[in-house]
Amino acid sequence: MASPFSFLRRRTFWLGLLLLAVLVPGFIAGANFWVLHSARRAIFTDSAQLPKNDVCLVLGTSRYNGDGISDNTFFLGRMNAAARLYHESKVRHLLVSGDNGHAGYDEPTWMRDALIQRGVPRDAITLDYAGFRTLDSMARAKAVFGLRRFTIVTDDFHMARSIFLARSYGLEVVGCPSEPVAYWWSKKVRTRELASRTVACLEVYLLHTKPRFYGAPVKIEVAATP
Repeated sequence: MASPFSFLRRRTFWLGLLLLAVLVPGFIAGANFWVLHSARRAIFTDSAQLPKNDVCLVLGTSRYNGDGISDNTFFLGRMNAAARLYHESKVRHLLVSGDNGHAGYDEPTWMRDALIQRGVPRDAITLDYAGFRTLDSMARAKAVFGLRRFTIVTDDFHMARSIFLARSYGLEVVGCPSEPVAYWWSKKVRTRELASRTVACLEVYLLHTKPRFYGAPVKIEVAATP
């Protein structure tokens, strides 16, 4: 005959699982709603309506797909958008922030070279080699590069979280997303972004996560308007 304590333990276990099954999806949905809702007024899909800023922060991704050879559509879209904003005089300087954490992988240099190919002058580009994550890029934009106000370029699904994290550091930002990648090609990262927005809320409100690395201050030299 089972003891009353054994029965209570089993009941507590199943009640706990039931509670998790209700609370976890609810928290994920709430976090995503909050991130998307809080950023919506700062996102401009039409660059003609985009306010001008001196600096644009371009968030990094790999130059290549997993085969190491073919072009990454997300990378090309971000570079096209950033170069277009520069040539439209919506921004005067580009801060490219990405991962350079191991040999042979250098997002900032890939971005710089791609932007130069698109007609952006080398001296209008500053490289941030320690933008390992979106949170790191935002923290370093303020603490290392001395920015308080700037434009963000990244993919549409990534933009709301980028703005949310920037604002968590007291930064005044607007975003201009790159051309959306077709859903059949981007569904994996779009689905993953649901978890990333949830983690961002935990990091900002509960964990108070710090960037991996700060480093010495770097002054961005913005060219004078002709």
